[in-house]
Formats: sequence, structure tokens, C-alpha cells
Amino acid sequence: MSHALTIVHAATAAAPGGFDPLSIGLVVLLAVMVLFMFRNSRKRKRDAEALQSKFVVGAEVMTQHGIYGTLVSVDDEKNEAIIETTPGTKLRVHRQTISRVIDPVVDDENVIEEPAGSELASSSHELNHDHAIPAGEPQYGERTDESASENVSEKPKRAPRKKAAE
Repeated sequence: MSHALTIVHAATAAAPGGFDPLSIGLVVLLAVMVLFMFRNSRKRKRDAEALQSKFVVGAEVMTQHGIYGTLVSVDDEKNEAIIETTPGTKLRVHRQTISRVIDPVVDDENVIEEPAGSELASSSHELNHDHAIPAGEPQYGERTDESASENVSEKPKRAPRKKAAE
């Protein structure tokens, strides 16, 4: 402790009447921290306002605890929201526990796009043989008919039991 005080005392004595580099660095660090705090505060406020604008009856929401449901009603005076998780099951929660409003997502994997001139009745899908997996090689983890028939006929062997030492 006394060693640290002598270093600080020596640094202040080195620049009489002016600012030493340590003080300037501390002031700059403090200014940067204050700047980031204001920026973070503004961002949180903007996100909260955006969430409040999405609070409409019928919106799909998720609470901080991971409960999904449909927003049934919001009471601003009591600061409560009623969420219907399953048909007939309603939960009364504090408004601030609703962490986000779920946007509807369109599943692109199940949508099949047909070429412009094709007819649905006469469409036939062909396999791209350049990228197909050869029929003789099973995929990783896939059981083949041979290994399945061997496992059915043979029972697994038990490990020999060791007798308890007396």
C-alpha cells in the first residue's frame, strides 16, 4: 500500500502546476464510460418503446420465463397483462415479464416453387444423380438391413459378474 502511495506521490510531484498523464488517462476513461452509459440507456429506452408499440390484443408473445402465449388484454393501471397459453388457460402476469412479441415466420422449406410454364398434374421430379448418395453406402448412423437382421438373431452378451470379496 505504501509503495503505491509513493508512486502516486512521485507522479504528482513530477509535473507541478500541470496535469500528469495518469490523471488525463483517468479523465478520458471516465468520459468514455459516461458516453457508453448514455448510449446504452437510449438504446434500452428505444427497445422498450418498440416493444410497447407491438403490444396489441392477439399478438403472440413470450415471457422472460419462456412461456409462449397470445395476448388477451393489457391493463395499464394495474400494470398487468393476461396471456392465453393454451385454449382455456389464461395467465395473469406483470407487463414487464413479457420480453418480446413473436413475429409470424413463414417457413420457406415447405414452400415448393414451380417453374412458370409447368403444370402440376404432369410434373415429375427427377433426382439429381451428381449429388445423390450411392445406394450401396449407408449414411452415417443409418442401419443397414444386414446389421438389423444380425441384431435380431443374436442377443447381446452380458458382462461376467465378479463375486464380492469377503
